[in-house]
Amino acid sequence: MLSRLKSLTTDSPLGRTASYYLLFIYLGLGLGMIGPTLPTLATQTHTSVSDMGWLFLVGSLGYTLGTMISGPVFERLRAHWVMGLSQLAAAGLLILIPIVPRFELLIGILLLKGIADGLINTGSNTLLIWIHRDKVGPYLNALHFFFGLGAFLSPFLIAQVMGIADGYRWAFWGVAAFSVLAGLRVLALSDDAGFRPTQTPSQPEAQVAPARIHYPLVIAAGLFLFFYVGAELAFGGWIYTYAVTLNLASAAGAAYLNSGFWLSFTIGRLLSIPLAIRFQPPQVIWVASLSCLAALALLIAFPSSSTVLWIVVIMIGFFMAPMWATGFNLAGQSLNLTARLSSLVLLGDSFGGMILPWLVGQVLGQIGPAALAYLVFGSLACNLVAFVSMLRLRPTVQPNITPEPAKIA
Repeated sequence: MLSRLKSLTTDSPLGRTASYYLLFIYLGLGLGMIGPTLPTLATQTHTSVSDMGWLFLVGSLGYTLGTMISGPVFERLRAHWVMGLSQLAAAGLLILIPIVPRFELLIGILLLKGIADGLINTGSNTLLIWIHRDKVGPYLNALHFFFGLGAFLSPFLIAQVMGIADGYRWAFWGVAAFSVLAGLRVLALSDDAGFRPTQTPSQPEAQVAPARIHYPLVIAAGLFLFFYVGAELAFGGWIYTYAVTLNLASAAGAAYLNSGFWLSFTIGRLLSIPLAIRFQPPQVIWVASLSCLAALALLIAFPSSSTVLWIVVIMIGFFMAPMWATGFNLAGQSLNLTARLSSLVLLGDSFGGMILPWLVGQVLGQIGPAALAYLVFGSLACNLVAFVSMLRLRPTVQPNITPEPAKIA
């Protein structure tokens, strides 16, 4: 036990894995900080609170750009250098967020931070698969558990400092300090044990044809993440408005409802770690997907019951939790996930987080919050279709992929 704990601080596979977990705690903390501080940031930049919604769109745009460039970047540069420097850049931007006096500057900072976060997200997911290969399931679920943990803890951090003069600034600076430590840890990782996947050649390199990319499967995997992330962020972001507008909860009760969603989400991701050892990805996704659809059907059938709403929120958070990591693991089992292919698949995540929550807001503004259950149900139904497509398109015999020594750090 002591030797395993010690390995977490070394440059071993477990040590690298622990370093990626630190990066995802930062991603979760950063995601959860903007929402609770929007009114204060609006006052700081002399902007209306309604205009602050642009921060989410611009941040998602930067995240998408970071994901798009991550493929060629990681193929040409040492991944740990890129991830470490991106983390340090994000720390510097976090320091600036609570002190910039103009909204235009804040928009630019959120755009750059989104690019850095996109590189960190793609690098961590991709390298984790390269390191652990066919045993990556529990490690990938743990990675996203730490993201959920950071997102869950972030509002509590804000709450502890809001009573202090300029306390929100100390919250940003505290996360920035943590980000610096995480970035330095990743920069310290060596590049002497590459894990890049490659097809094992049986003849001289000049005679080996390039491996064919299975684009239909790449598209299906990207759509799986697109519809899942859209449903997760739309439900988590709009359930407060849904409950208050339909008089199903007071403002305080709706806040607790929202916290209950992220708490059950975090618990679900924690429990998904041992489940990934016991069950195959398709088994987990079938149960999680059908359970989410059943919960939403319950909400559609009983839209005026606050008790049903609480049950549905807890169920949705719990059963949504393992779907992202399990779906990406399934893609990793079905494709030879190079850095470029990983970035293509993860574009589904980026566009889903940027487009669908915005679209839900537009529809709810025209029809009303009752449409939320139908829209999330539709998104998860499309997610299920993408999952079935992945199963039909994946090769029956997986390619023989072996590690290629390469400098990736």
